[in-house]
Amino acid sequence: MTGRPEPAWWTGGRGEWWVVGQCVLLALALALPPSGPWPDGMRVIALPLTLVGGTLVGLGAAALGPSLTILPRPRAHLVRRGIYRAMRHPIYAGVILLALAWAFWRASVLHTGIAGAIAVFFAAKARREERYLAERFPDYADYRRRVPAFIPRIRRR
Repeated sequence: MTGRPEPAWWTGGRGEWWVVGQCVLLALALALPPSGPWPDGMRVIALPLTLVGGTLVGLGAAALGPSLTILPRPRAHLVRRGIYRAMRHPIYAGVILLALAWAFWRASVLHTGIAGAIAVFFAAKARREERYLAERFPDYADYRRRVPAFIPRIRRR
């Protein structure tokens, strides 16, 4: 602890505005009614996307443990165990898949667009988070080179 008081949340010193944006996008996805023509049978994709997305969120949260925070500025230490050995942003990837699953379940072109906006948003939030991580952890650059951000590599044995 540095002895300095924490900055007020509205200053955005820990990335609070990223959380506000994230909440707005997710609230839009949940609140807006479905719209647009949609191909028949797309709802069948929602369940597998939900299972994969929920699994990624759960594995990411479990691996982070007490380091878990909704803010992009890291809390304690660099986590490279569990799912973080295979991908740098499993929680963000999981939320993106859940948003896409919701769009397919709602059979909504509008919600598909919102899911796309959520993907773009989390890609930008991940870049900001990685700048924080690189500032705080000198070995982050090596981890970043070895581990993909959102889609794990499939290794052949």
